Amino acid sequence: MWKAILRENFTRIDPLCTFLNLDDSQRKQLIPDSPFVLNLPRRLAHKIQKGTLDDPILRQFVPFIYENEKKEGFTCNPVGDNESKQSTRLLKKYKNRALLMPTSACAVHCRYCFRRHFDYGESDLKDELKQIAEDLEINEIILSGGDPLSLSDERLRALLKQLEMPHIKRIRFHTRFPVGIPERIDNSFLSLLEEIPKQVWFIVHINHPHELDPILFERLKEISRLGIPVLNQTVLLKGVNDSVETLQKLFEELVDHGVQPYYLHQLDRVEGAAHFEAEGSEIMRELAKRLSGYALPRYVKEEAGYPHKSMIRYS
Repeated sequence: MWKAILRENFTRIDPLCTFLNLDDSQRKQLIPDSPFVLNLPRRLAHKIQKGTLDDPILRQFVPFIYENEKKEGFTCNPVGDNESKQSTRLLKKYKNRALLMPTSACAVHCRYCFRRHFDYGESDLKDELKQIAEDLEINEIILSGGDPLSLSDERLRALLKQLEMPHIKRIRFHTRFPVGIPERIDNSFLSLLEEIPKQVWFIVHINHPHELDPILFERLKEISRLGIPVLNQTVLLKGVNDSVETLQKLFEELVDHGVQPYYLHQLDRVEGAAHFEAEGSEIMRELAKRLSGYALPRYVKEEAGYPHKSMIRYS
């Protein structure tokens, strides 16, 4: 079912503009043929307010002409992925963790994606799995990409079976799928999660309260019932969520449904995303006054070559 839904994504600007009732002047502010193509589930498109370019969901996923502007400090490799490559689809930035990218496919293309220029190449993952098996420092595997939930359950199950190595203690999923296509969290996928002998952590990525709804929370609750912690990462984005009120509402709704805010990321300075950059210190200071400790994420940035994420001071 979810694969059929995925095939219905908007992947061209003109049909989406017609669906959203955008006029000619509004259409001229968008890029019709971006190399980083439009990819938007219809479920999210239905949440966008029609007739405006100011909607927070639209701004996250639809290519504006600002993406063509060059700005100093914004690069194609903003967080040092290329230097961290152990092989085609394996990154190791931190001492005990490795990031495995089994696919380059995603359910949705975020316009600020720090891997929008990344060369995923081709790999059958044999070299990557061999390196993981030989590197006994690694005790945690992060499945990212791309989105690991783009793989079929059969392919995921086969991969997870290969990761049943004694030194691997934890498996982490990083995904946007539940936001765009919550049907991906079906009984088959839940059974797959239940079979994993390692401790699983499930990380979703939600930036704005408009992305939330009962169906999303119902599917995430099914994961929690398996004893799997569900966390959320948010990216601070100008014109989307750079206000105290928006983030307070987002974080409170998440914790009210058992999802813990994990990180608030400063924007990774990837080429094409400069128009999203915002400053969050004052926002965090005010949020700290309003939220319980478990509802307040850590405000961080990722810097190339650093052995950990950097905490941004705001108090």
